[in-house]
Amino acid sequence: MSGEALAGAGDYGIDDAVLQVFANEIRDVHALGIEIAVVIGGGNIFRGLSGTKHGIERATADYMGMLATIINALALQAAIERSGVQTRVLSALEMKEVAEPYIRRRATRHLEKNRVVIFAAGTGNPFFTTDTAASLRAIEIGAEVLIKATKVDGVYDSDPMKNPSARRYTELTYLDVLSQKLGVMDSTAISLCMDNQLPVLVFNLLVPGNLKRVVQGETIGTLVRGAVP
Repeated sequence: MSGEALAGAGDYGIDDAVLQVFANEIRDVHALGIEIAVVIGGGNIFRGLSGTKHGIERATADYMGMLATIINALALQAAIERSGVQTRVLSALEMKEVAEPYIRRRATRHLEKNRVVIFAAGTGNPFFTTDTAASLRAIEIGAEVLIKATKVDGVYDSDPMKNPSARRYTELTYLDVLSQKLGVMDSTAISLCMDNQLPVLVFNLLVPGNLKRVVQGETIGTLVRGAVP
């Protein structure tokens, strides 16, 4: 889940109304009996790459970004639990007073117990994006699909905000994304998904009910997967 999306119409911080909408979307899908794990970004508070522009060493800036994801994860946990669903935050950076440490078997056990799991602090390492963390965690827990929930309704051949004629793809292969540099996710994240045959679905979470429609099989957004036989 994009951290920027939590800011709503603003440029910074957490919009309470947007946060609760996201929590309700997760609740509705959880009610279908689907196991859900969420990896959340921190771009609404701090982005590691932006920190380097202010003279902060890249590794330090990335750690600051990881801390921002923990703030978002705790906020999302509170919102989901307000909607009546048990939720656990697992952090790649040890912060035992506020979150459990990330342990793969613990994460899968929480899912088996019908809890929503939120993965915070990325991979715990600098120089890796939230997209890479999402790909890694999805593969580790044996997820069936990696859903990238953003503020856009799929992947386009050019920026739809700048080009009104931009064309949205309904389906792409991993190699299409890499060769055309489409910017769905960074190359490390896409390569991980390709190597492990993990499909990626990109869609707009700001449209109410979209997450539920997606998991019920409606054609929404853009699906990235291996070549169709």
